[in-house]
Amino acid sequence: MTGKSDALQDDAALMRRIADGDERAYEELVNLHARSILAFGFRLLGTQEEAEEVVQETFLRAWQHAERYEPTARVTTWLHTIARNVALDGLRKRKPRADLALVEAAPDSGRAGAQPGTFLERKRTALTVAEALEQLAPRQREAITLVHYQELSHGEAAEVLGVGVEAVESLLSRARRKLRELLGGVARNER
Repeated sequence: MTGKSDALQDDAALMRRIADGDERAYEELVNLHARSILAFGFRLLGTQEEAEEVVQETFLRAWQHAERYEPTARVTTWLHTIARNVALDGLRKRKPRADLALVEAAPDSGRAGAQPGTFLERKRTALTVAEALEQLAPRQREAITLVHYQELSHGEAAEVLGVGVEAVESLLSRARRKLRELLGGVARNER
């Protein structure tokens, strides 16, 4: 358990420096976590523009409220909680949209030697998965995103969502069942 303990100590030290107004520590925090928060925001909201707003607002709040960070959790958990709240605020203000934003291509899709057909199929699959995620209940989508895309533990996801670990496991189970139902044809088509 030394690894988690060391990470918590590092997080606490970084956040203390930020609370003291250390701009370099703040830059370090942003550099370490902005990409993850951007991906999280994108998966929850579906557009790059809204995801970028989530990143900006999340780190602004982290700077303004660094003294509130409790070193009982990793800073990533704290940041994801802030980002989730920002995204939920955005969803409440959002007008219903008719279409889903295009999903970004996988990072390795443009590398040399990649088959054009493979790239197109991956993009179609990513869009199909994104559409299926949109059909999940919001809490199920958040649980799937936190655990499978953001790679948080069930305990960390529970903290972000403000529920117990058992509730996260239940949300994941229902979400996976629904995704299997929605994506059954996709899996068969790719074989």
